[in-house]
Amino acid sequence: MQEKQKINILWFTRDLRIRDNESLYRIMQEDLPFLAVYIFDEDFFNSKQYGFRKIGKFRTKFLLENVLDLEKSLAQKKIPFLKKFGKTQDIFKQISEEFDIQKIFCQKEWTKEEVDLKSQIKEVLPNVKWSKSYTQLLLKPNFVKQQLDKIPLLFTNFRQKVEKNLDIRNEFETENLVYNKSFFDLKLKNDDVTLSSLGFDDFEVNQSSAFPFSGGESEGLQRLKAYFFETKNLSIYKETRNGLVGEDYSSKFSAWLALGSLSAVSVYHEIKKYEAEFGGNESTYWLIFELLWRDFFKYTSMQFRDKIFHKNGILDQEYDFKSDQDAINDWVNGETNSDFINANMLEIRNTGWMSNRGRQNVASYFCKILKQDWRIGASYFEEMLIDYDVHSNYANWMYLAGVGNDPRSRTFNAEKQAEQYDADKKFRNLWLK
Repeated sequence: MQEKQKINILWFTRDLRIRDNESLYRIMQEDLPFLAVYIFDEDFFNSKQYGFRKIGKFRTKFLLENVLDLEKSLAQKKIPFLKKFGKTQDIFKQISEEFDIQKIFCQKEWTKEEVDLKSQIKEVLPNVKWSKSYTQLLLKPNFVKQQLDKIPLLFTNFRQKVEKNLDIRNEFETENLVYNKSFFDLKLKNDDVTLSSLGFDDFEVNQSSAFPFSGGESEGLQRLKAYFFETKNLSIYKETRNGLVGEDYSSKFSAWLALGSLSAVSVYHEIKKYEAEFGGNESTYWLIFELLWRDFFKYTSMQFRDKIFHKNGILDQEYDFKSDQDAINDWVNGETNSDFINANMLEIRNTGWMSNRGRQNVASYFCKILKQDWRIGASYFEEMLIDYDVHSNYANWMYLAGVGNDPRSRTFNAEKQAEQYDADKKFRNLWLK
C-alpha cells in the first residue's frame, strides 16, 4: 500500500485574510506542502436558538463574499485551497483518507461552539499537532498578562493599565510570501457554495443601507484606504460616530474585523501612518480607543468563558424577566411604542446593520422596558448582524442587561436619545415610511 503524502493544513475560520495572518506566516516556514481549507459547516447553517437561525442571509452573503475573495488571493499565490460544505469533522476525515495530516494551523478560539468544533476534529485526528494564533486580538496575551493579574470588570481600568506601556506587535509579513512547496494531486473537489445552496434566496442590498459594502479582504482594505486617506474622515470620527444615516458616520470596519478579513493590528498601524501624515487628534485616538474596547470584550470572554452566555452573566447577578412572545415579536418587527426603537429595528431587519447608538437603545429597551430575556435579543442580533462578533455581541448585551461589565445597571431613555441624535427625524423618516 502506497504511503500517504504528509501535508499540513491551514484551516481558515474567522481569519479570512492574507495580510498580517500569523497562521499563514507560520505554515509557510514549514518544509511540508500545505492545503488551505474553509468549511461552511452544515450543522451551523441548520441550527437555531430561541427560534432564530445561527446565521441569517445578510451575514451569510458577506461571509460568502469574504471566502470567494480569499480564494482569489490564495490562487494568485498558487496556494491549494479546498472550499467545502458539510460537517467539519467529516471533511477533515476525508482529507485524512487522502493525506497524512501532520499539523493544523488555525486561529485560537475559546468560546463553546468553536472549541467544540476543534474537539470534533481531534476525534478523527487524535495525533495531529496544532499551531494556534491569537491574531484576532490587538494586544498580545503575554503583554496583557504583564500589565494585569486578571481582566478588570471596568473598561476604564483595563484601558488605563494597557495604555501606560502600550505595545502593539508588528504585522506578520505575509503579503509577499510565495508558495514554493511541492504540488500534490487533490482528489477532493471544491464545492460550488452559493447563497442558494446555503438555504437563502438571493437579494439586493437595500438602497438605504448604511452598510452597502461587500465582503472580502480587498474590499476591507479599500474601505480603510477610503475612510482614512481619501476622505480623511478619521479626523472627524469622534464627532460623527454617533450618527445614524449614511456610510461615513463611522468607519464600518467591524464587519471585516469580525471575519478577520481586516486585522486590528493592521488598522492600528494604518492609524499611526495617518497620524504621521495628517496629524493626530481626539478622533484618531478614539478609533484606537474602540479597538481597545473590542479587545476588552475578547479578554473578558477569555477569562469568563461560557459565563458570557449565562442568564446571570459574568456578575452572577439575578436577572428576572417576563416571557412575552408578543412583546418580542413587536420588538423584532419594529412595532413597539417607540418610533426610535422601531426605526432601528426596521433598519436591522432590512439591512443587517444598525448603528452603535441604535444597538444600545434597542438592547436597553428589550431588557429594561420590555423586561425580556437578554439572551433572546442577543440571539436575534447573532442571526441578523453582518458584523456579528461573539465576544462583542454577548458582552454588550450583558452590559445593557446589567449582568456584565457595568455594575451600574443603566436604562436608555429612547425618546431623549431620539431628540439628541435624530432631532430632524431624518433617520426615523428613512425607516418609518
